[in-house]
Amino acid sequence: MGFAYLTNIPLEKAREDYIGLLKSHGYGPKTEVIPVWDACGRVTAHAVYAHICAPHYAASAMDGVAVNAKDTFGATQTTPIRLQPHQYTVLDTGDPIPENCDAVIMVEDIVKNEDGSITIHDAAAPWQHIRQIGEDICAGEMILSSHMPVSPAAIGAMIAGGVLEVEVIRKPVVGIIPTGDEIIPPCTDPNPGDILEFNGSIFSAMVRQWGAEAKVYPIIPDKFQQIKAAVAQAAEECDLVILNAGSSAGREDHSAQVIRELGEVLYHGIAMKPGKPAILGCRGATPILGVPGYPVSGIIVIEQLLKPLIDHWLKVPAAPSVSAKAILTRPVVSGLKYQEFVRVRLGYVGDRLMASPLSRGSGVVSSFMKADGILEVPQGLEGYEAGSEVTVRLLCSEEKLKNTVVVIGSHDPLLDELGDMLHVADPSVYMASSHVGSMGGIMAIRRGEAHAAGCHLLDTATGKYNLSFIRKYFPNGGVKLVRCVGRQQGMMVAKGNPLNIQRFSDIAREGIRYVNRQKGSGTRILTDYLCAQEDLDTAAIYGYDREELTHTSVAAQIVSGSADAGMGIYSAANLYGLDFIPICIEEYDLLIPDHAWDTPQIRQLIATMKSAAFQEKILSLGGYTVENCGEIIALD
Repeated sequence: MGFAYLTNIPLEKAREDYIGLLKSHGYGPKTEVIPVWDACGRVTAHAVYAHICAPHYAASAMDGVAVNAKDTFGATQTTPIRLQPHQYTVLDTGDPIPENCDAVIMVEDIVKNEDGSITIHDAAAPWQHIRQIGEDICAGEMILSSHMPVSPAAIGAMIAGGVLEVEVIRKPVVGIIPTGDEIIPPCTDPNPGDILEFNGSIFSAMVRQWGAEAKVYPIIPDKFQQIKAAVAQAAEECDLVILNAGSSAGREDHSAQVIRELGEVLYHGIAMKPGKPAILGCRGATPILGVPGYPVSGIIVIEQLLKPLIDHWLKVPAAPSVSAKAILTRPVVSGLKYQEFVRVRLGYVGDRLMASPLSRGSGVVSSFMKADGILEVPQGLEGYEAGSEVTVRLLCSEEKLKNTVVVIGSHDPLLDELGDMLHVADPSVYMASSHVGSMGGIMAIRRGEAHAAGCHLLDTATGKYNLSFIRKYFPNGGVKLVRCVGRQQGMMVAKGNPLNIQRFSDIAREGIRYVNRQKGSGTRILTDYLCAQEDLDTAAIYGYDREELTHTSVAAQIVSGSADAGMGIYSAANLYGLDFIPICIEEYDLLIPDHAWDTPQIRQLIATMKSAAFQEKILSLGGYTVENCGEIIALD
């Protein structure tokens, strides 16, 4: 296929053509033989067959005695039979069965006599409590098929079947070559004009996450012959090569010419943004991918074009992407020529998933770190208006998004500290903040797009902040303006308490499904004590033996509908929106709409704002006062 400088090939076609070209050159997996016990997570190269049976001998399945079943026939509770020492053999679980025996009687079913004989009250059935040869695995039986991941259980099965080595697909080695006169190794004191080389670390982590190995080469200056030599070396030593950067059209961008002289260039320029200068090339069966220097561009390119090559090598299906419908909080304008990947922050407000676009600069790597999802704008589409429903590819779980506090408005460092403390206090809670200014935050609250908005609008007529704007844009109320623990234990029950649980003893009622804490925890000790005080039979409480390790995990079972009640602390119940029946005591402005006020996340946010730790942290930043922090400001 002819080479055209800076082509604009659609991404899907480029991906398919690239894999096709490489396969025609023989690109594909290589294998290695490794000990079975080191094979967890690896992919089998071929089907694996058992060498021996498991068990490979007739084995006792119980502690007891081996007998000839015929010697026990006729034994009953009223007509017991006595067996002499020569008629039985004492053995433990796993011991071989003697040749003259064909049954095992459990030790608890025999009575030992002083003369060495035993008495039995039930006849033994032939082959009872005996594991037969090949009961688990038979010699020659397939244990694992080709191209299957090796699980911990599969390791046990292979060893039981006498397989001690297994041929697996070798992890491909990805060579990463950083280039550029301005690129320097990571340090804490770069000079102006120096660019720290961190793409290699990003790309290494990504390919390792996908099951490959990474080899980062020393930084190469923008010298054609040096780059060419480095790429030639990497192509000999590695299975895939990333050449970063020099893929664009600058005077020192040598990547395309280097790849062309060493092998061939399929495409230079993909209809994607960021990442359009990507180069798809190879040297024989070794892919050489020219990647732009901007980190976000590079991340998108290797995700879209390198990962499929690694998946093909490892014979694993591409992980299915999880998508969701979301509402855009701001417009997205895109060029018609490219398929664009836009990073977004996400969070549920009520039952709607809100998507706030992040900075789209190719060099803003922090935007990728903060992104909860990717909005893909198809080639030929100019973009989307604010308020549009779009499909986003999730980069995190939907459960995280449902527990995310969405803050849109004016930014302040206290939001970062608040979000950090929220997450430290309860790892299931997150904060996603977008900085659009005070008025943008007020409008987001009006449209129902956020749980909270930071605002600091001065009314020049009165010299006061925020109040007149709130009254103007929310004349009918519906919002609260908030100026920026003894521990209570009790019964957590579903919102609205549909089963009318009023007191602790109700957990013993018919139809109540209880979820408990683990033995040894303070809550379990308290629960056991309360049961004794109430004279409750714990064996009669449905689910009393069902144990969870945290207050929040107990609350989660109730929220999910798999349990009706559980002991826990108030903050856990509040976090999950559960009703709470108290048992004992253990000892800048934010605009918040009423519909969000009683959500677990906002209640916890308010509690954190009022905490001494949060206020001390804010004071330590300097320039703050925290009087009445967390208190509601009267809007009348």
